[in-house]
Amino acid sequence: MIIALQVFFWLAAFMLIHSYVLYPVILEVLMLFKNKKQTKPGTQLPGISILMSVYNEEKIIAQKLDSILQSNYPQENIEIIIGSDCSSDSTEGIVKEIAKNYPQIKLQSFKERIGKPQILNELIKISSYDYVIFTDANVLFDKDNIRNLVESFSEDTGLVGATIINHGLKKQGISRQEGSYIKGENRIKYNEGILWGTMMGPFGGCFMMRKNLFEPIPLNFIVDDFYLSMIVLEKKYKCICASNALCYEDVSDEMSQEFKRKKRISAGNYQNLKRFASIAKKPFTATGFCFLSHKVFRWWGPFTIIICGLTLLSLSLFSKFYLLLFFFYCLFLLMPLFDYFQKKIRINNFLIRLSSYFVYMNAALLAGFIQYKRGIRTNVWNRTERVLKS
Repeated sequence: MIIALQVFFWLAAFMLIHSYVLYPVILEVLMLFKNKKQTKPGTQLPGISILMSVYNEEKIIAQKLDSILQSNYPQENIEIIIGSDCSSDSTEGIVKEIAKNYPQIKLQSFKERIGKPQILNELIKISSYDYVIFTDANVLFDKDNIRNLVESFSEDTGLVGATIINHGLKKQGISRQEGSYIKGENRIKYNEGILWGTMMGPFGGCFMMRKNLFEPIPLNFIVDDFYLSMIVLEKKYKCICASNALCYEDVSDEMSQEFKRKKRISAGNYQNLKRFASIAKKPFTATGFCFLSHKVFRWWGPFTIIICGLTLLSLSLFSKFYLLLFFFYCLFLLMPLFDYFQKKIRINNFLIRLSSYFVYMNAALLAGFIQYKRGIRTNVWNRTERVLKS
């Protein structure tokens, strides 16, 4: 009985430690022995269709379009197709006004809310070019972003993700912790792409793929970017992250807003887990290893944390060592409470908030799983309020 409990505990603990600590270290070690070949720029710059689903983005849409129009890429090779998901503010009016001077901008207005994935399914049907960039309104392009995405493609590359740089980070909220998480994810995705061409999902705010590899995003699917990247990998093309293709994104500073966003994304993660479960069953392939290590073990996080707690509670009755581990386990789960009190006395300890952030995000994963099991009836959502760039 005790041996069985120990096995369950250490197996659950290993899954968490592997995904968050060991796996990134393994990638870094392997990168030391990897010959990082530089992509040679192509002689021709292909036409690009930039597709964007928007809903009530009046605060940022003009700045977004300006970042595209100022790109170091031939404007005659770019078309911008914007799908308005029944916006109720002045978003459509702003786009129409800008489009008067830039005919490459096209607006498709949808008269009822249908959600981002279904809008992208419709926009790609009317796109003109063989390469498409999917992007969000609040993600601003560096002037070399498009060119660097294009030049990262080789014959066996199917999808290239941009590297997201966060701004608007503050000490008071969770933006610094969220920014640290995204910075780490950037590095992991880059390493996966360089080592095996198996980047586990681009950041949805900006990525580019071959149009002929696109498959319609299923009805009610939420996380479209991960779905499309896994489709590309299924078709034996590479997914990579271009470290020089930079975009700038604001980041949420409110835990309540970020919890809602991650809960929704988590529900979509479990949709993808069910769809691509066959890949997770092949752990000795590069794609299967990355999928399990980077994604599946994290998505199982709430359950492994619960298993750790239950087994430690039982083992603590027989061993002082496990009693001590159980004490630190409880202490860690109380980090959100410690963070609450440090806010009250105007202290902003980064590690306490980071620990609190980890607990909250696993709670969001659990809430997302419950939402997934109850059934996802719609992928329509309202935008998360974030820190806008001034």
